[in-house]
Amino acid sequence: MRVFVTGASGHVGSAVVPELLEAGHQVVGLARSDKSATALTAAGAEVHRGDLDNLDGLAAAAAAVDGVIHLAFKHDAMFAGDFHSAVAADLRAIATLGDALAGTGKPLVTTSGTMLLAFAGLGDAATEADVIDAGPRIDAENAVVALAQRGIRSSVVRLAPAVHSTLDHNGFIPTLISITRSKGVAAYVGDGANRWPAVHTLDAARLYRLALESAPAGSRLHAVDDQGILFREIAEAIGCGLNVPVVSIPATQADGHFGFLSAHATADNPSSSTLTRDLLGWKPVQPGLIDDLGQGHYFDGAATKTPSPARRARRGRC
Repeated sequence: MRVFVTGASGHVGSAVVPELLEAGHQVVGLARSDKSATALTAAGAEVHRGDLDNLDGLAAAAAAVDGVIHLAFKHDAMFAGDFHSAVAADLRAIATLGDALAGTGKPLVTTSGTMLLAFAGLGDAATEADVIDAGPRIDAENAVVALAQRGIRSSVVRLAPAVHSTLDHNGFIPTLISITRSKGVAAYVGDGANRWPAVHTLDAARLYRLALESAPAGSRLHAVDDQGILFREIAEAIGCGLNVPVVSIPATQADGHFGFLSAHATADNPSSSTLTRDLLGWKPVQPGLIDDLGQGHYFDGAATKTPSPARRARRGRC
């Protein structure tokens, strides 16, 4: 296929593009800067200059290809505290892509997150069958699924909150590491028994390709390998990598310590990908999150320590 990819030079996109190319597809990547355009050209992709606000450009690019993978999101606006404008831009972009592909039977693969299910208060492990009626980013997910009724083979990949690898420079794990560096301690809230799912970037990229190639219309898919790692264990691995103490903090201190990530740091988000694996034959093969943190690439420039035998036995690394 000839595939239009938004967010093509970002964290996940930088793995999706080579995954597609290696499978024999052609890629046209959206680039809003010279740096992104250069990276895409170097990777072997064509470049379409523009951004999520250039709706005419998005429509033209989508109409000229055999399928679309939508990865872009205004993370800079979100991190600056303007989450609502980022959500609105995403909805407009999806509507535009949907209009361009309507009636063609072509695939449109977009992005959501398993953490949204935790915020909705689901009490059990989240599955692909779980659906929320409305909410920020949920509206976009539901809109994509509804595009199946307009002759589009639409699907949504719900990413785990921890998408990790050497390509991950600005995600939740680097953010937690940055917070730990600034605070001097690796913290978890209470007993730290809340759980985060995780997936390696390369495994997630393969899922996007499989969804493009064969996901049924209206599919919800879970990019999840580790189904639920205790947040305390994540904090311990970060503390180990940075050679700082690991501490429990009360819930009243979560906002002050984690900032905008406080809700995520306390969320319990165990998630299953059984349906996705069965549907598409997807099987993660890359290291899990704790093993990946133990490889050290997240802590370049940070001092590490030689662990005590007791800690080495407890952690198996550090």
